[in-house]
Amino acid sequence: MTDLRALGQHEQITQHFCIQGWSGIAKWGGVSMQTVMDLVRPAPEAKWVVFYSLGDGPDGGIYYDVHPIEQMGYHLTMLAYDMNGEPLPFGHGAPLRLRNEVQLGFKQVKWLKGVEFVANFADVGGGHGGYNQDHEFFGYRQSI
Repeated sequence: MTDLRALGQHEQITQHFCIQGWSGIAKWGGVSMQTVMDLVRPAPEAKWVVFYSLGDGPDGGIYYDVHPIEQMGYHLTMLAYDMNGEPLPFGHGAPLRLRNEVQLGFKQVKWLKGVEFVANFADVGGGHGGYNQDHEFFGYRQSI
């Protein structure tokens, strides 16, 4: 976390949209995914970014989600470690969570433990692009 905080803070106030029908507004602080990509320099064949959670999914197994790599360059895509000017609380994903504002709430992986840049996600989890997609009827094409 110290290394991430040293990369320079990005802040934004955005509305969170949940697939269950509620929404909320918060001020997020963290590091932009563009900054992370500039540092990591993913291989040219990487087309997807996999975010792995410390939490398990309700049906067992690691919770994860996959996002198109081009969305990582959007100004509002970040790894958040602060919320409303305070360290991110556990209930909202501490120590680190994804904020990709063109995606619905269930795509905002909480309790991040890892990020992987991949050419395809066929061999990740059930191969459908995320834990929810593997276990429920969702698709990775449901951007806001």
